[in-house]
Amino acid sequence: MPPLLGGMERLNLHAALAIAERSQVHVVGPAGCAESLPPAVTVDAIPVKPLWRFIVLATLAAIRSIVRQRPDMVFAGSGLTAPIAVICARIARAKSVVYVHGLDITVEHPVYRRLWLPFIRATDVCIANSLGTSRLARDAGIRADRLVIVHPGVAMPGCDANKHVGSFRAQHGLGTRPVLLAVGRLTPRKGVLEFVRDSLPIIAAAQPDALLVVIGDEAPDALAGNGAGARADIASMAETHGVPENVMFLGPRSDDELSAAYAAASVCIFPVRAQPGDVEGFGMVALEAAAHGLPTVAFEIGGIPDAVSNGVSGRLIRPGDYTAFADATLAYLGVDKGGFDPVACRAFAANFEWEKFGSRLRAAIGYST
Repeated sequence: MPPLLGGMERLNLHAALAIAERSQVHVVGPAGCAESLPPAVTVDAIPVKPLWRFIVLATLAAIRSIVRQRPDMVFAGSGLTAPIAVICARIARAKSVVYVHGLDITVEHPVYRRLWLPFIRATDVCIANSLGTSRLARDAGIRADRLVIVHPGVAMPGCDANKHVGSFRAQHGLGTRPVLLAVGRLTPRKGVLEFVRDSLPIIAAAQPDALLVVIGDEAPDALAGNGAGARADIASMAETHGVPENVMFLGPRSDDELSAAYAAASVCIFPVRAQPGDVEGFGMVALEAAAHGLPTVAFEIGGIPDAVSNGVSGRLIRPGDYTAFADATLAYLGVDKGGFDPVACRAFAANFEWEKFGSRLRAAIGYST
């Protein structure tokens, strides 16, 4: 949850808000999360580092809470916290629910697979973030009658994002350069390194002033795909392939700055790679881009097809075809943007607004509509 940054963090916040519309809610979350929650939601706030300490203290806090409050339901925001939810639900004789994101099903760590997956299978309701994740869950032994798909949501921006485009470009010295925006933690799965190696030189040859702006930090503690040193590796790759002036790193940014970046960009690139044990369960970045009327070019893998409407909110490319990826990106940099309609793009994103996510989530866990 916030104040941590990321798509999963925003999703967990909105899950708590959606449930709080119908029930009393107690949250066990990271230090500072209470600031994002309404006063009626009670909180046990725990420092997130080191991770093992967070898990231990979160478990103890959750057990104290369920003994004191006897909840009807215990909700885990990811597979990583499913054991806590199942244990607490059993103690309270409550319903257990877990929201899975893809990677928390496929991660290949032997301890995780031996200890965590059985708890995910044991939950009363398993909510998958996409059709692709739902398939992975079934393959992992989760019963079909306990599975339901609820896509993540998105906030539809107002005019404020466009209002800050000029200042965002001025702040970072972007001028009038066409911006290719990459957003997300710099793990190997995200594919930015390979994009810089195999697609960016093609794009830069045709559009020399094109600039890849990378927003996101490294992820040394990722569940899979350690991202330590990723920024240096990407910069080195850009140097090797003659495009160092076509890459800019901005690091992690606030939600307001990210919204301005989407509004300022010409195209969002999402070159996620398919690799064993590390899957992209949905693709909230593509959905956030669509909400800003920004097209996304992405490889057609994992849960990404649920987040990109091919030909409407972007283009889906055959995995590994970096030439086609470059060509699709260049089309969006053209005068007519390849016939792209930002109004239709935003209309697609509007189907996922957080209010609709809340209604779908409540239905999935058993609230009447």
